[in-house]
Amino acid sequence: MYARTKLMMVMLAAFPALVMAQETQVVKIGFSGPLTGPQASAGRDNQGGLAMAIDKLNSQGMVIGGKKIKFEAQMEDDQADPRAGVGVAQKLVDMGVKAVVGPYNSGVTIPASRVYNDAGIVMGTVASNPKVTLQGFHSVFRVAASDSQLGGKMALYAAKELKVKTVAIIDDRTAYGQGLAEEFSKVAKANGIKVLGNDFTNDKATDFTAILTSIKSKKPDAIFYGGYSPQGGPMMRQMKQLGVSAKFLGGDGICAPEMGRLGGDAITDQVYCTQGGAMLDKLASGKTFAADYQKRYNRPAETYAASFYDGMMVIAQAMKDANSVEPKQYVSALEKIHYKGVAGSYEFDANHDLKQSPVTVFRFKGGVPEALTSY
Repeated sequence: MYARTKLMMVMLAAFPALVMAQETQVVKIGFSGPLTGPQASAGRDNQGGLAMAIDKLNSQGMVIGGKKIKFEAQMEDDQADPRAGVGVAQKLVDMGVKAVVGPYNSGVTIPASRVYNDAGIVMGTVASNPKVTLQGFHSVFRVAASDSQLGGKMALYAAKELKVKTVAIIDDRTAYGQGLAEEFSKVAKANGIKVLGNDFTNDKATDFTAILTSIKSKKPDAIFYGGYSPQGGPMMRQMKQLGVSAKFLGGDGICAPEMGRLGGDAITDQVYCTQGGAMLDKLASGKTFAADYQKRYNRPAETYAASFYDGMMVIAQAMKDANSVEPKQYVSALEKIHYKGVAGSYEFDANHDLKQSPVTVFRFKGGVPEALTSY
């Protein structure tokens, strides 16, 4: 009798531990970004922001649906390539992820978004081409500024603050670069800037001599480039070699220390760019995030680390509000969310764009972009 009673007591003592083990639910979160190739620096930056958010959430012991949640990131390299991005999307769908933070590139996001939406998986992307959210996909959200905001605000700043009268425009023909250049051109013309010409390159190019030689003869006050740092840096080197003295303007694709690393001493204080979000160094939460990121990775947070961090936090909050990790349950909570993050406040309009997305204008100093003003 005593032995039976003791056995029952041992089993009862162990029972809560068994229950606790059963009540921990692993929730897979997908990441899609360029982890190899020319844009790997941006991909690693974004990856770091997401990893920090997941570690933070796991340390908080979030409970959803009566179960303790453990988030696990599934990090995938889409190589900034649309075809690879669609393959990554299908892989993450097959893995059973409950959300995807990314992709980074508009050219990857537009085709991949259909795969995620068809599978009913929520996607929070920083991709800026307006087409991303104009497709009418129920599960697609943009967690950063759009091209209309990034390109338009750069044009306004150029007209009103830099007093630019003439500009030459170059874009890399990606969905991102083309969309950004189109928005810049539209707002520039509306504000009295004369567009002297539109030239095109690609996101693999390294030689811009012919384009820049043609532009030099037109003597523009500024050149606007719709594209990324791996081309922007070398382009600036070649501008210096050719004696092109125009200001160099761009969007978030060039708004990173990588421009300085690739462009060297050609990256002067005549290089300006825009990035979605408020000035991090003016916000207590932004300063804390930047310090934590530097401490963890021994490198500064670049363009969208904070947005990937916030994107994960916003999705987790929607899950908590809906008391479910299932996208079809929490997507409506995401549509109604009011969340204050590191990079700004998150509320979505009918297209799933941010209702308010401040844009910060940066100027390069010592090869590194420094925030000038929110515009």
